[in-house]
Parts: sequence; C-alpha cells; structure tokens
Amino acid sequence: MKARINHMTANPGAYKALMALENFAQGRGIEQELYELIKIRASQINGCSFCLDMHVKDMMKISNNLERTTLVSVWREAPCYTDAEKAALALTEAVTKLSEDGVPQEVYDKAREYFDEAEFVDLIMAINAINCWNRIAVSTGMYPGCF
Repeated sequence: MKARINHMTANPGAYKALMALENFAQGRGIEQELYELIKIRASQINGCSFCLDMHVKDMMKISNNLERTTLVSVWREAPCYTDAEKAALALTEAVTKLSEDGVPQEVYDKAREYFDEAEFVDLIMAINAINCWNRIAVSTGMYPGCF
C-alpha cells in the first residue's frame, strides 16, 4: 500500500488549521477516555483505518481496558460504558451520519441530560474534529503505519 499524498507537507496551512480545531476540541475538558471513545466510534463508522488504529492504541495507553476499547461498535449492548458515555456515543453516531437522520430530538435530549450547553458544543466540536481527520485520512489514502 502507498498513501496518495502526505497532507501535512502538501498543504501545511490546511494541516495547521485542522490542528487548531483539534487543539481547541481537546482542550475543552472532555474526559480523555470519552474523547478517545468518540474518535474510535467515528473512525469505525467512517472506515478510517489510520485513525482507528491510532485511537485504539491511545485508548489502551489511557485505560488499558480491552473491553472498553474493543466494544465501542456495540456500545448499546455493552455494560462497560456509563449512561453519559452512551449519550455521547449516540450523538457521535448521529453527527457522523448526519445525512441519514440529522440529530434526532431524543439523541439531543439524552445528551443534554448529561452535558450542559457548553459541554454539548464541546462534544460537537470533538466529533467534527475526528470526522475532519477521518475524511482527510481516507481521501489521501492513509493507513496504519503509513508515516
């Protein structure tokens, strides 16, 4: 396999802009495990092997919990996630698959049970950041270990 292009060197300004979004989202106080769960779930949905590989490894460094790391795709049936994490994962799925159903009111309402307005926007920013990274990685042909 060979990556199509290296987006970081092909357009440093674009990379810098996305890093600014990432740094903003990451610095907003979302608990680190939840932040990685969001990244893993969006990357699974988007079929981004590069990001999925990275964030599974990051999650294992943070929690060293194989169950919480591997069951993200079936979070609804897995008792290892908190209700707040499940609400954030439902929101992650809705925002990632926005064209299918938008963000249904029940997903919004459930997220708001656990996250105030500012925290809700923080979640949206985190979800948007990983979706941007996924789209860059998939579009440029990135894969695990390509750099």
